[in-house]
Amino acid sequence: MARTRYAPDRGLTVRMTVTMFLLGLVFVAFVVGIILILTAVHASGAAIVLFALVFGGGSAIASLFFSDKIALAAAGARVVTPQEAPELHGVVDRLCALANMDKPRVAIAPTRMPNAFATGRNSKNSVLCVTEGLIDPRPGGLELTKEELEGVLAHELSHVAHKDVQVMTVASLLAIVAALLVRFAFYSELFGGGRRSNDQNAIPVILIILVVSAVVYAVSFLLIRLLSRYRELAADRSGALLTGQPSALASALVKVSNSMSRIPTQDLRAAEAMNAFYFAPAMKLNGQGGPSLSAVFSTHPSLERRLEELAKIQKQLGQVSPK
Repeated sequence: MARTRYAPDRGLTVRMTVTMFLLGLVFVAFVVGIILILTAVHASGAAIVLFALVFGGGSAIASLFFSDKIALAAAGARVVTPQEAPELHGVVDRLCALANMDKPRVAIAPTRMPNAFATGRNSKNSVLCVTEGLIDPRPGGLELTKEELEGVLAHELSHVAHKDVQVMTVASLLAIVAALLVRFAFYSELFGGGRRSNDQNAIPVILIILVVSAVVYAVSFLLIRLLSRYRELAADRSGALLTGQPSALASALVKVSNSMSRIPTQDLRAAEAMNAFYFAPAMKLNGQGGPSLSAVFSTHPSLERRLEELAKIQKQLGQVSPK
């Protein structure tokens, strides 16, 4: 963890560590299984695994070093100067001083959906991006107080302080390599294995690989989603403790989440690829205030869970929850 004033959350850290351990365990078991399956038919199993590790590792390293540029390009955002957005830069300056961390680049994305995200491999190579809908509401749009905006940005900056990009890159590496192993193994058997052994062995091996890969993908998907939800809870807690105003963060969370109902469905679908980065997922809430069935495997905890955790922090700080 970076040496900032963001408060560590040991409980969530332990959960994230256990989740990463389980991901690693699944990955190792998968690699060993693929090697055994392939070498049982021909001797190229280890070479296929090595190639997938090198190729997948290179992809993960590239995404780590260029995560900020990739995210900005995906959001269509542009970096702004203090002269272009003085109020926004002023809030970021204050939070970085409170957290004792390097100031990231500040960017604005041209969308009316209110949201924010931060990414970068470290505090010196990071970017904090907000949407126009979050900071420049038009009549009838979202209106955040200064304290609520600070809460949102403190949440996002904590992702940088806690080096979440590294954590999720490692987690994603497992999925990348697993997918490559399946593809390489499949084509190796389809176009090479049969010639080196016999055609009767090829089809059973391919079927086994596909079944094993499906199970591994399902388990990895659930573990990565679980890890993502843990990191969002940790960011909520760290951001609330940094500003000392968990109620303001909770209020901002409710406003941003409820505002999704006013965003056209096609716009929300277009933004789904950025959900893992966003402060609040781009999805509508159902009539009871909870997420719809499509959010069962969400990258974020439910709104109710996040509000409950913020209420606990409110009590820990000895503050009275606003009515």
